[in-house]
Amino acid sequence: MKRAKFDMFMSWSRQRSVQVLIFIAFVYVVLVGLEVPFVFETGFSLVSQEGFGKNRHLNSKTFVLESEEYVEERKAPNRPVDAPVRVVDQSRPERRRIRELHTLLSNLAFNGSSVNMNSTDGFSGILKSAKEAFDVGQKFWEELELHRQEVIPVDYNNKTEECPHSISISGLEFQEKGRMMVLPCGLTLGSHITVVGKPKKAHPEHDPKISLLKTGQFLMVSQFMMELQGLKTVDGEDPPRILHFNPRLRGDWSGKPVIEQNTCYRMQWGTAQRCDGLRSKDTEETVDRQVKCENWIRDNDTHSEQSKSSWWLNRLIAGRTKKMSIDWPFPFSEEKLFVLTLSAGFEGYHINVDGRHVTSFPYRTGFALEDATGLSLNGDIDVDSVFAASLPATHPNFAPQRHLDMSNRWKAPPLLDQPVDMFIGILSAGNHFAERMAIRKSWMQHQLIRSSNVVARFFVALHARKEVNVELKKEADFFGDIVIVPYMDHYDLVVLKTVAICEYGVRVASARNIMKCDDDTFVRVDAVIKEVNKVPKDRSLYIGNINYHHKPLRSGKWAVTYEEWPEEDYPAYANGPGYIVSSDIANFIVSEYDSYNLKLFKMEDVSMGMWVEKFNSSRAVQYVHSLKFSQSGCVEDYYSAHYQSPRQMICMWNKLQQQGRALCCNMR
Repeated sequence: MKRAKFDMFMSWSRQRSVQVLIFIAFVYVVLVGLEVPFVFETGFSLVSQEGFGKNRHLNSKTFVLESEEYVEERKAPNRPVDAPVRVVDQSRPERRRIRELHTLLSNLAFNGSSVNMNSTDGFSGILKSAKEAFDVGQKFWEELELHRQEVIPVDYNNKTEECPHSISISGLEFQEKGRMMVLPCGLTLGSHITVVGKPKKAHPEHDPKISLLKTGQFLMVSQFMMELQGLKTVDGEDPPRILHFNPRLRGDWSGKPVIEQNTCYRMQWGTAQRCDGLRSKDTEETVDRQVKCENWIRDNDTHSEQSKSSWWLNRLIAGRTKKMSIDWPFPFSEEKLFVLTLSAGFEGYHINVDGRHVTSFPYRTGFALEDATGLSLNGDIDVDSVFAASLPATHPNFAPQRHLDMSNRWKAPPLLDQPVDMFIGILSAGNHFAERMAIRKSWMQHQLIRSSNVVARFFVALHARKEVNVELKKEADFFGDIVIVPYMDHYDLVVLKTVAICEYGVRVASARNIMKCDDDTFVRVDAVIKEVNKVPKDRSLYIGNINYHHKPLRSGKWAVTYEEWPEEDYPAYANGPGYIVSSDIANFIVSEYDSYNLKLFKMEDVSMGMWVEKFNSSRAVQYVHSLKFSQSGCVEDYYSAHYQSPRQMICMWNKLQQQGRALCCNMR
């Protein structure tokens, strides 16, 4: 009896379980039936144009998190509510067309025929340079477009092309090669070149340009020129002289032996550094702690009775406790062999002759070590041999193979067809592949940028090397975050990129505010936005690390001539590595440029201060100064940090993600 009841209970339990399972299966089928149309109606709209494969990659269980920057990307999908992707507005086809054209090439142009090139206000020089740079840039761009089908795709997994670590040639080989040693990869920190040669005996010089003598007169001259040269960029012009070293054994107008050093770009010489036998003053800036000019015996009467008595008097007064200076002769003598070594230091070039330091020449802005692709020796000199060592092993043209990570995850999000909170324009050079890649992997992964509330783009002019431009265009096509400004790059024309940033910010991105920074600047995007939001929305603003009552430097690396800036003071200006202006100021700058009324100065941050000052004369601008826009490195709780290496960029981003604090990374 009990057995029968037990069997009946178990049979009822099985039936009940089957019913529950059937009910669960029915509910599951209903839910799946509802989910599928929901996904097709709404789910795909949450995925950006760059991203279904990436989102699928995110869900893969085999994915390994490589760095903390990707954590932020997972927290910040493209804007899901109001505008998940770029909205196509059929009522504004012209606006959409302009945006598409601006994805690669800047709309900035320069019409030299409409500009007064002969003005006397000190700004005509940069206008002439701008016209020439745009003419050359147009030629470069047309060549890129014409030969783009002929360019062989680069395999970024292949080994980079290597250059020789050292080069040695004899005097005969040097002569046969046109008195030029080719340095395929240029120079790098620590590179050195040794020249063994002999100055020729002085000869009569009749050229009035050299001797400054009248017809029929002559001067005995013995001089030679050693030059580090770059690539020729324009037919009919000499290549840029990155270093011009000119010993004049019989002297020049001074009548005493002298060494003159200088640079020359586009046939325009800089300010000469002359060493005439007097040691540089202790108050003068040094180069890697070396004086610019050493002393040497300046006349032939150094052993007169007066000189001897003066020496003994000084010796008697100084005694043995004071170190006496040693007088050396001029380092070069006619028909006497010398060994000259040129070395590249942190701050400049150093020249030693026969083991003794003679001169040091500070690097000048706009001339890079890697651009020094040739060494020439001309004039009154017989070359015995030339030896170059500690040369860079990799050509900068092939640097993308090492630095670029061609992954879809680093592509720029789409540009929305609606105003954005802020546009960030990043000044960069054509061959700064590593710097751009570090920014893509660090602060450009911020959720405000990934969601397109803030838009960031690199602004790059064309490089003197065609190979660099080819790689740059490939990089721009792939990542979609580069705007090429079509002129040949040079430091004195960086201001044109700033105008291009303003033009893109107001006419393409429709940004409320525009920020400018450099490719070695780390930006805390959220902190900058908070600082901007402190200013009422109806006010014009100029935010940054602002300098007041600064005066132009008339000597040194950043020297400005009176022709370039005749006034004694600069206007108030924010330091270039990071500042923000409101869109009305940016629009004013672009309008002034279009109407040929915008004054251009080679220091772009001073130019911005000049433009804001002019705008401020008709509408009040709120100037906001903050030291947290750091000019010289990283400071605690920074808004932006300058002089950050690619390695530091990644480190600072990781610290922001892991610790939630703005911490510095003190390594290069």
